[in-house]
Amino acid sequence: QVQLAEAGGGLVQAGGSLRLSCAAAGRTFSRHAMGWFRQAPGKEREFVATIARSEDRTYYVDSVKGRFTISRDDAKNTVYLQLNSLIPYDSALYYCAAAWLDINYSLTPYDYTYWGQGPQVTVSS
Repeated sequence: QVQLAEAGGGLVQAGGSLRLSCAAAGRTFSRHAMGWFRQAPGKEREFVATIARSEDRTYYVDSVKGRFTISRDDAKNTVYLQLNSLIPYDSALYYCAAAWLDINYSLTPYDYTYWGQGPQVTVSS
């Protein structure tokens, strides 16, 4: 069982930055691939980034490549998402998620079993 608690959302002007964190309670954090997804009003949940378990391999949706960075600190049971050069399109609820134990990394929400509450990120133009 993994419980996830996110922090770091807020309101920022276009071009600004935010850092989201997701702290996990549980003993198996390092064995889970971790991901960030986002959902804007009226839209489906969208993959943003994932980081593999036990290594630093990362994957991003094309729209955030070069602007967002996902990282993890297994000693702190925490995954981060650094958001730079934000644009209004990035406004959404951002969810962190932990994948099933036998998955090294995944870009689909169906492979994730534990979800956080989703801090709001709002980017004003």
